[in-house]
Amino acid sequence: MKIKRWLRHLATGQLALRFCFSKTALNAIEQAIRQSETQHGGEICFAVEIALNAVPLFKNQSARERAIDVFSQLRVWDTEHNNGVLIYVLLADRDVEIVADRGINAKISESEWEAVCHAMESAFRQRQFETGVIDGIQTIGRHLATHFPPDENKSRNELPNKPVVL
Repeated sequence: MKIKRWLRHLATGQLALRFCFSKTALNAIEQAIRQSETQHGGEICFAVEIALNAVPLFKNQSARERAIDVFSQLRVWDTEHNNGVLIYVLLADRDVEIVADRGINAKISESEWEAVCHAMESAFRQRQFETGVIDGIQTIGRHLATHFPPDENKSRNELPNKPVVL
């Protein structure tokens, strides 16, 4: 159990969320997801969590482990073609994780996902939160377009485009 991490999570609140992801930024992210999904047959979900509560912190849950939990809770895995991707941001840790369903993970390497995460984290260090997420969405969209071209018969959006704030 790391005291610095506990303090960071306790100190990070709604103000940090509003500073990093204003309503305007969240709307722009939603539009970026909507636009991206016109270019491929995949599904992108963006979730931002301000901080972990006491139980996961006590268990020293990593951002990656939490992202996998959120992937399940938001049912990103439940797409028809197993082509859902979750972009998860844990604000208190300034950590980005990408969790992709098995249909995508079989085609895109872990190092490619890590490169997207690192690029987003780099933008965050420069306080370019909206730009970092939108660039990440566009990069993921290019990967998805390569392996899941647009499907004209696709009649519904399987995952919400609206960012999820946890």
